[in-house]
Amino acid sequence: MTSTKLERETTKNRKNTGWHWEENLNTQLELLVVTASGTVIRKQVQGATRSQVLYVARAFHKSIANLESANVYLPLAQQLYRWLIAPVEQELKAQKINNLAFIMDVGLRSLPMAALHDGTGFLVERYSLGLMPTLSLTNMNYVDIRQFQVLAMGASHFKNKNPLPAVPVELSMVTEKLWSGKALLNEAFTVANLRKARASQPFGIVHLATHSEFLAGKPSNSYIQLWDTKLQLNQLHKLGLNKPKVELLVLSACRTALGDEQAELGFAGLAVLAGVKSALGSLWYVSDEGTLGLMTTFYEKLQQVPVKAEAIRKAQLNLLRGTVRLEGGQLVTDQGSFPLPPGLAKLADVELRHPYYWSAFTLIGNPW
Repeated sequence: MTSTKLERETTKNRKNTGWHWEENLNTQLELLVVTASGTVIRKQVQGATRSQVLYVARAFHKSIANLESANVYLPLAQQLYRWLIAPVEQELKAQKINNLAFIMDVGLRSLPMAALHDGTGFLVERYSLGLMPTLSLTNMNYVDIRQFQVLAMGASHFKNKNPLPAVPVELSMVTEKLWSGKALLNEAFTVANLRKARASQPFGIVHLATHSEFLAGKPSNSYIQLWDTKLQLNQLHKLGLNKPKVELLVLSACRTALGDEQAELGFAGLAVLAGVKSALGSLWYVSDEGTLGLMTTFYEKLQQVPVKAEAIRKAQLNLLRGTVRLEGGQLVTDQGSFPLPPGLAKLADVELRHPYYWSAFTLIGNPW
C-alpha cells in the first residue's frame, strides 16, 4: 500500500495490516501498517535489504514445501519473523489486533505467512491471516456465510496428471456431512455444468477439488483443470462467479510458482480475477490426505466461527496440534472419525503437524 487513498480505505469494522517496500534490491525493508482506527505505522528495518529478504523467503518456501526437510525451515521462519513482524509487534499488541491482511510486493506473495515463527510459536497461533491484492479492489463487507449452500466439483483421475483419490470423499463430506449443497464429480465437472447449476441455485460457495497451477509468464499459462479442459486464469470470467457474486471460492489442490511476478500476481489476484469476495488456495502441492484433513476441518470450523480467516486459522491449528490426523484407516478430527477412501486407508498412520500440511493454504481477498 503506497497511497493515501488506500490508507483511508482500510476496513472500519475490523483490524488489519499491510506491508510494502520499494523495487530496488538494495533498498531497506520498510513496513507500512494501516489499522482499522486509521493509525498508520511506518517502520524501516535496518540491515534488511530487499535482496536479503527475497533470498531468505525463497529458501524458506523451498524448505517448508519439502516434507523431507524436517525442521530446516525453522531458522528461516524465525528470521522472516524478526524482519516482517517483530518491528511492529508491540504496536499490534497495544491495539489488540487479531487479524493481519498482507499486501505483498513481488517475491513475497507466495510466502506462507502462517508458518513464520517467533521462537516459541507460529504466527497463526496469534493471528488470523490473509492476502489481499489491494484494499481498493477488496469488498470488505461481512456476510454470514452459513446462509449459503456449496457447489462442490472435482475430479479424482486425469489423463496426464496424478490421481486425487480423496476427491470423491472430500466432495461428499463437504456437501452432505459438513455443509449442504450439490456435488459434481469427474465427467460432470465442466464449465457448462457449473453455470447451469448456479443458474438454478446461486450457491454462494464454490469448491473445486482438482489440479490447478499458477505458472510463470502470461496469465494464459496458469489454469484450473476441469474434466474436459484447462480453464486458463484469464478465462475465469467464463465461470460467471460474479453473477451473482460468490462469497467463497475454494481450490483444494493447487500451487503457485515462487519468485515469478506474473505467477504470484495471478495467485494473489485470484479472488479479483474470478469475481468472488474471497478465494482459498494452496501455495504448493499438499498431499491428498493433508488436503482432505484441512478441508474437512475448515468447513467444520466455518460452521462454528463464520469468519473465513478465523475458520482457516482454527483448521490449521488443529492440524498443528495433532487433533486432525490419519489413524487406523480413518480421518480423525475433533468432531469425529471418517472412513478414508481405499487408496488412502492403506497408508500408515500420519500426523499432520508439520507446516508442509497446513501452512500452504492461504485466504485471498475478503478475510471476513
